Amino acid sequence: MNEFEKNVQSKRNDAIDSGVGFGVSFVFFAIIFIIATVVKQIGS
Repeated sequence: MNEFEKNVQSKRNDAIDSGVGFGVSFVFFAIIFIIATVVKQIGS
């Protein structure tokens, strides 16, 4: 066992972190899409 396996920085579940990352990026791109749709509707 190497040194990094013995001295773990964070013991949280990686699935939770990846889920939060996915959610944040999904919301970000959804907001961009909504803004673009609103601008397109106003322009037409």
